[in-house]
Amino acid sequence: MSAEQIAHLLQQARDWAGEDPDAQTREELVAAIAAVEAGGDSAQLADAFRTTLQFGTAGLRGALGAGPNRMNRVVVLRAAAGLVAYLRAQGAGPEDAVVIGYDARHNSEVFARDTAEVVAGAGLRALLLPRHLPTPVLAFAIRDLGAVAGVMVTASHNPPQDNGYKVYLGDGSQIVPPADVEIATQIAAVGALGSVPRVNLVTVLGESVVEHYLDAVAGLADDGPRDLTLVYTPLHGVGNDVALQVLERAGFPAPHVVASQRDPDPDFPTVAFPNPEEPGAMDAALALAAEVDADLVLANDPDADRCAAAVKGPHGWRMLRGDEVGALLGSALLRKGRTGTYAASIVSSSLLGKLAAAHGQEYVETLTGFKWIGRLPGLAFGYEEALGYCVDPDHVKDKDGVSALLLLSMLAAEAKADGRTLVDLLDEIAREHGLHATDQLSVRVTDLAEIDRAMARLREHPPTSLADLEVLAVDDLALGSPELPPTDGLRYRLADGARVIVRPSGTEPKIKCYLEVVIGVEPGGDVDAARISAAGRLDALRNAIAEAAGL
Repeated sequence: MSAEQIAHLLQQARDWAGEDPDAQTREELVAAIAAVEAGGDSAQLADAFRTTLQFGTAGLRGALGAGPNRMNRVVVLRAAAGLVAYLRAQGAGPEDAVVIGYDARHNSEVFARDTAEVVAGAGLRALLLPRHLPTPVLAFAIRDLGAVAGVMVTASHNPPQDNGYKVYLGDGSQIVPPADVEIATQIAAVGALGSVPRVNLVTVLGESVVEHYLDAVAGLADDGPRDLTLVYTPLHGVGNDVALQVLERAGFPAPHVVASQRDPDPDFPTVAFPNPEEPGAMDAALALAAEVDADLVLANDPDADRCAAAVKGPHGWRMLRGDEVGALLGSALLRKGRTGTYAASIVSSSLLGKLAAAHGQEYVETLTGFKWIGRLPGLAFGYEEALGYCVDPDHVKDKDGVSALLLLSMLAAEAKADGRTLVDLLDEIAREHGLHATDQLSVRVTDLAEIDRAMARLREHPPTSLADLEVLAVDDLALGSPELPPTDGLRYRLADGARVIVRPSGTEPKIKCYLEVVIGVEPGGDVDAARISAAGRLDALRNAIAEAAGL
């Protein structure tokens, strides 16, 4: 950086420190300013002020720290002020409420309290959930309490240094365009932080809202078998108490909980990443499952809006892919006669569409993110392959790892009573509709420009075949379509029903390639053999798209 650029950066940082209400981030910023003034490296400080966190998947998400490109109290107070300005512009008044929830991450409760005080300062009713709770409780509470909006302070399954800010409107769905753009415009118009009114007239809700949620989820349970040995982990998040209470109310025996991961801990000490999809995250749960001879392993991510499952296989325990869980839940609801729209994101398996068609139900594909799935009219069930499932849209128009956990437990108990397993149920689906095998290539980057270069390379040099499968069509998702709004991504339709989709992650510094192959299985045929064949094809596809994208 030039001397002039450094001088400008330092002035930005001093101005920020001057209005930062948080002693810790203010002191860290003052120390960083002093270090740069003394001739130190300015790169980290420059990155903190390089840009402003933008609304992505329904809100903000980023690393904790000072500066507009970090999650901190200044950014949160401005976001809250912009949100309430938007709500007031939409006609919200003194009788209207905003409900605010938070998880157990660093500063989550502080950010939630700040948001509530800004809501109250704007003349709206500020309702704060009673304690750290799962994200689906917040999504439920918005509609249960008749609020005009909701805010959940969480970074879901991101690393411990991150936090986030998820915004919902009064229908209980996450924000989508144009609301996100309009809120961002209001945030940008917020003046000096001292001009933002803050009032400590905050109503801390009682436990009744949690009780209502527990009753709604437990009400999904049909009469049926309950003999099931479960292992459960909340991965140091906020799901444990709620998940265990739901299982108890539904009549299930208490699961074996991974003791080292039971209690909320914002540092997530036993996992590299607090995401059940990440290698190693489920090791402790699988070890406990082997010890107690469990029937099923279940996990929630830290804010309990996702659900993961593992089952016994011929070579030990294995994780079910999100698409497999989506097929199991969707098939179960279809068999029980639930009517309406069945939906999945475009990066999820195409299998749900075949299941829905076989039962005469509508199927819709959406862009990634439950902000699109949750708002579909007449939604009966929706899922995305990243372990997100909406099994009770009448109460929660978002992914809910707790209700999904309950339905999986019911399905496993019914299968066990019949002498079968969840794998047997998947085999039955494969014999009827073909084995739909999916996988993913996910590349984490330190330089976001790497993602742009990979996407540009694919657009400039489109492959004509991948892993000896002809590319029949290429959809540039950035162009949009009558069915889908534009988004940065490429979809390759391949021979034999195979498919590859490439897109940047909306929540993490990753580029993701979603793979699917379809292998026919004869009635009574060997599904394991089809799985072996599919694994080989997926490996070849993974290598081919990596080479084409330069990853």
